[in-house]
Amino acid sequence: MRKLGLKMSCLLTMLVMLAGLVSGCSDTASKDLKIGVVYELTGNTASFGTAAANGAKLAFKEINAKGGVLGKQIQPIIADNKGEPAESTNAVTKVITQDKVVAITGFTVSSCGIAGSTVAEVNKIPLVAAATTNPKVTLDENSGKTKDYVFRACFIDPFQGTVAANFAINSLKVKTAVVLIDNSSDYSKGLSQFFKESYTKNGGQIIAEEAYLQKDQDFKAILTKIKSLNPEVIYLPGYYEEVGKIIKQAREMGITVPFLGGDAWDSPKLLEIGGAQPLNNTHFTNFYSIEDTNPASMAFVDAFKKEYGQVPDSMAAMGYDAAYLLVDAIKRANSAEPAKIREALAATQGFKSVSGDMSLTSTHDAIRSAVIIELKDGKQVYKETVKP
Repeated sequence: MRKLGLKMSCLLTMLVMLAGLVSGCSDTASKDLKIGVVYELTGNTASFGTAAANGAKLAFKEINAKGGVLGKQIQPIIADNKGEPAESTNAVTKVITQDKVVAITGFTVSSCGIAGSTVAEVNKIPLVAAATTNPKVTLDENSGKTKDYVFRACFIDPFQGTVAANFAINSLKVKTAVVLIDNSSDYSKGLSQFFKESYTKNGGQIIAEEAYLQKDQDFKAILTKIKSLNPEVIYLPGYYEEVGKIIKQAREMGITVPFLGGDAWDSPKLLEIGGAQPLNNTHFTNFYSIEDTNPASMAFVDAFKKEYGQVPDSMAAMGYDAAYLLVDAIKRANSAEPAKIREALAATQGFKSVSGDMSLTSTHDAIRSAVIIELKDGKQVYKETVKP
């Protein structure tokens, strides 16, 4: 019994010491400002999420080096949503309920952003999405009202779809199009809708719509149908993995017409999958081009190359912009209280982003320019900037 008593005494002493250590860690953590960073770090869209997360981490590192915010250092709480809506719900729930973040930035995939933003809204934690373009990210699907606590640093699909349609009509001068939709993607379905509306309004004709699903491998049956229709352009607003395979297979089948897509093409993986030659005669709308020569852009490119040893893509720029946009609001709020951060975000006007000035609308969407990128011999070539 005495030995048991000694053992219990020692165990209790250890537990008390452990509690003290945990308390000490908590006190230290409370001196930091916890911000959730929720991105697609694994899965089919990991190229996007990793680039954007690296942009966010660079932004927070720069801010911390200059003294942080509100006298505190930012502590990024990284979480992987795995490119899946259900995992996005879990990841946002975790950083809010377990890690106790005061705000969140993240998301490059619209379906993930829609799922994650719902959790942030219910918990009244500000979320700044980086590159989710579907309107439903900031708008409640049932009520149609703007979500109070959800914002984004990017333009939305009605604008992007219109830019693509106008480019097809005015620059490519093509009057007949086939739209090839990823039916498993809110992003692809939404962008297709807005492209079709604008294209037909301006005199173009949609001669067919075809659909595929993410993780499909063989697209020859669909492409055979499309080839028989002889369209002047194929609009393909999908993600880089399927886009690369579709275009490669299309070129192998002798389909030489232009392909046109959206920001989800912008990944180094697209070139690896599709190949340089097959991707010639293709264009896509995007948030940003590294050929932008404004001082903020040039400083970002230099800093990113120094930090990661590679040239940033647009997703890296959007992750960087979203992080700075959130911190800018915290500074203006002069508070880490979520409600006050939300108020400051809603009042954002003239924010200096990597790709130029940005303001937020009443629906919490960013007013910002789009760029057109051409893929030529394995390189991105800047074509033009389209202002809202």
